[in-house]
Amino acid sequence: MTTSPQPASIAPGDLAGLPQPSPQLPMNEWDTSASPSPSPSVSPSRVASPASPSPVAPASPSPSPVVPPAAVGYLPPQETASADPSNYGDRYATDIYGNPVNQDWLIVLHETVGTADSAIQTFQTPHPNEDDQVSYHTIIRRDGTIVYIVPPEKRAYGAGNSVFVSANGVETVHTDPKYPPSVNNFSYHISLETPPDGHNDNLSHGGYTQQQYDSLAWLIARTTVPDDRITTHRAIDQSGSRIDPRSFDPQQFLARLHLYPHRSAVSSQG
Repeated sequence: MTTSPQPASIAPGDLAGLPQPSPQLPMNEWDTSASPSPSPSVSPSRVASPASPSPVAPASPSPSPVVPPAAVGYLPPQETASADPSNYGDRYATDIYGNPVNQDWLIVLHETVGTADSAIQTFQTPHPNEDDQVSYHTIIRRDGTIVYIVPPEKRAYGAGNSVFVSANGVETVHTDPKYPPSVNNFSYHISLETPPDGHNDNLSHGGYTQQQYDSLAWLIARTTVPDDRITTHRAIDQSGSRIDPRSFDPQQFLARLHLYPHRSAVSSQG
């Protein structure tokens, strides 16, 4: 028997340091070898929310000002482009069977496939049809600008049929009987803007800029999500159709992330 999932009223603990839109993250499978062609990340890829969920108050205010750790001294450009409310929903405290949801936070990395602006336009377009609803929490432009789209305490629709395999086993949450289970309920979705030579279904492209890696590290350093709970859309996807972020360099990213002294304390769960 299924029941209506209950909206979570808990604060997003490990994500509490993340900025959010106004007004209103194991590094275990970085394989970029051949696999099915990527579908544009702005195509529908979600687990729909039940009809008329109860509203949840924001768990924490947007921090102001945003200040990076002094040891690194990097502050990325930042902007807000809030998604239409139809393209995101509440996080839930129970699944459709009434079981409590208690997964640790996960950060999922994506790429836009098209331009950042085209993805943002999609997220800001109302989508009354559940099959069309899609979003990320943030996008990082080619120049390193971080675009805040969905508040961290809300559930962005960044992954459809998906699971995360950890030391605790297979992690996923079923929030709607019409759709497969997903990691969306406990994930923070970050997408890197794809370079122009990647606006296609090729298996690789020219890669991401230094500014994008710097900003990605800065953003994730604001959380206490451990390294082994930072993953990719490719790694969690169960449909066999997602391979993003293509041409991602985990070594370059981790080198930047570990410049933040406190990250050594959260480099793993153990």
